Amino acid sequence: MPTDSNDKLGLRAVFSPTSIAIVGASSDPTRIGGRPIQYAAAAGYTGRIYPVNPNRAEVQGLQAYPDLHSIPGPVDLVVVAVPADLVAGSVASAGECGAKALVIFSSGFAESGEEGRQRQDVLHGLCRQYGIRALGPNCLGVFNASIGHTATFASFLQEAVPAGGRIALVSQSGAYASYVFMLAAKRGIAIGKWVTTGNEMDVNIADAIDYLIDDPATSAIGCIAEGIRDGHSFLRALEKAHDAGKPVVLLKMGRTSKGAEAATSHTAALAVDDVVLDAVVKQAGALRVATTQDLIDVLYCLQLQPPLAGRKLGIVSVSGGAGVLMADAAAAHGFSLPPLPLASRQRLEKAIPFGSMANPVDVTAQALNDLTLAGLPIRAMLAEGGYDAVVAFFMNWLCSPVTGPELRRVLAETLEGLEGCTLALAAIGPEHVIRDYERQGFPVFDDPTRAIAALGAMARIGDALRTPRSVSPLSADMPLVAGNELDEVSAKAVLARAGVPVLAETWVAGPAAAAAAASAFGGPVALKIVSADLPHKSDCGGVRLGVEGATAVETAAAEMMAVVKRRCPGARIDGLLVSPMVSDGIEMVLATHVDPVFGPVVMVGFGGILVEVMRDVVFRYGPIGPDEAYRMIDELRGRRILDGLRGRPPADLPALANSLALLSHFGWTNAERLRSAEINPLLVRPLGKGCVALDALLTFATPKALPC
Repeated sequence: MPTDSNDKLGLRAVFSPTSIAIVGASSDPTRIGGRPIQYAAAAGYTGRIYPVNPNRAEVQGLQAYPDLHSIPGPVDLVVVAVPADLVAGSVASAGECGAKALVIFSSGFAESGEEGRQRQDVLHGLCRQYGIRALGPNCLGVFNASIGHTATFASFLQEAVPAGGRIALVSQSGAYASYVFMLAAKRGIAIGKWVTTGNEMDVNIADAIDYLIDDPATSAIGCIAEGIRDGHSFLRALEKAHDAGKPVVLLKMGRTSKGAEAATSHTAALAVDDVVLDAVVKQAGALRVATTQDLIDVLYCLQLQPPLAGRKLGIVSVSGGAGVLMADAAAAHGFSLPPLPLASRQRLEKAIPFGSMANPVDVTAQALNDLTLAGLPIRAMLAEGGYDAVVAFFMNWLCSPVTGPELRRVLAETLEGLEGCTLALAAIGPEHVIRDYERQGFPVFDDPTRAIAALGAMARIGDALRTPRSVSPLSADMPLVAGNELDEVSAKAVLARAGVPVLAETWVAGPAAAAAAASAFGGPVALKIVSADLPHKSDCGGVRLGVEGATAVETAAAEMMAVVKRRCPGARIDGLLVSPMVSDGIEMVLATHVDPVFGPVVMVGFGGILVEVMRDVVFRYGPIGPDEAYRMIDELRGRRILDGLRGRPPADLPALANSLALLSHFGWTNAERLRSAEINPLLVRPLGKGCVALDALLTFATPKALPC
């Protein structure tokens, strides 16, 4: 069995081996078993390479060995490039020889069907038996530029081995990771470490991220994921990266829906995989991007500049129209565009009388006659105005063999003494000129709106890294559900024991008793069918609101029971619930839901019958405390409603946040029993009056069949 020490040594052997054996080594450098040897020679790998091929005495100038046992020295890493039916023998031999890790190129395993899955299970058992870490199978391998480690057959190394940098790329997909590597190289991004995990029989993307966080040569990590297999370890890795101050930028492929589960719970309909992933990645302090171009742009910026310290943006342009375009983009990405300080503005207006010194600053094309004028507002913004970043539009000025280098000199002088300040450029020019700008720390974009979008991502990264992660110890006094709290009465009772406020109400057996209960309450009441078979009572006519007077209540109760029996003849009716009408508040929905990947998540949103239509909801993984609950509430699109509009009083946010936190702890405590717990609506009353659960629904890990 592997130990923690073996795990760390194994991952070190994957990324930084001192000796490599290649099983299935080929003399043909174009073949899968030949490329790693050719690449290593070109990259200057200084460790030992042992080709293993029983049919050859020499492979690409290196002595070959008939099997792993014949190798005279220790082997850190074994690369396996043989047909699927020979892989198990190679894994066993690697274990017997004391290898610490494997990279398995071979395909024909879990990706190919049940027979392949069984073969992969055998490999996994062997790895566990020998305590050896394995990358793959069906992976494209690993590349570490700093030591010339090229245990890959990826085509991006065919022309030349690129110089390494401080950006790492982790991917499940090998082919797409190769494509992204080449896009990154074309953009000038130096990827120092690159790893693909393939089938993830053992080492997964979370393991790779975790290792790279501890790597002092890695400053930021890009991640390409097709699916998250181990949500817990993935989140722990993202949290570790946040705490270490290392940005993780995630491109997740695939957007799925689990709407079929909506038959029993609003929560399940809203908690689609993609929505939950967005929430938990953000909560863990990482950044999720939507497109490959976004991934490239953000990694490009992270290579050149630190994340932004705030959202105060300055815009300088040689075109008024471009300035307006960038201002629109800045607003869309959450930037503020404050004017320059008055003294700075007055001084600039004297120096550049033909321009506009508002923000955006328009220096006009007249600055072409004196490039130093373009630098004046940039320095004023960064040195005097306290702007977090400036983006400057210079059209095609970089194309000129005269203007391009001179503008770079002016901008470098402009930023003297302002180390750490961010200046991004929107301009076009030849690649070699742009590389000169990048070497001086200036990100260059050919589209001004892309420049703003990339800076917006840098601001979100900065926000995340500055925000301490919220940690809430699991409450020890939460009740455990017994598995029979299927109707509203039972659900509310167990939630009340968890601390969630519920409405005073009375269960009755029939219409006459309902009339008596209503008389005891006085005033209008709400009538609801009690039935474990009817999670959504209003859908089948099982709710009447605002009924007043004993006679009216008895009549309404009898009619309602008859309607429900007619519409849902198979449903068991366990009586009626009578409660006083309470309407002085805002209806919210609170829920906890056991996500199949990330476990218990908690949700808040605007509730009632329109919850699935409005979809104004926010998720977190839990358990959370009231502080994180407040942050969730603040992210709702309709957040201002809770502050009170048009004379309405503000809602009791402390009570709402407390109930949300309690529900998250309840969900975690009962994660093995519950699929979801939902309060809809939770009526949030005016400040000081608290909140109250008006309805509740528990669904269990094994859902019961519904009669209608």
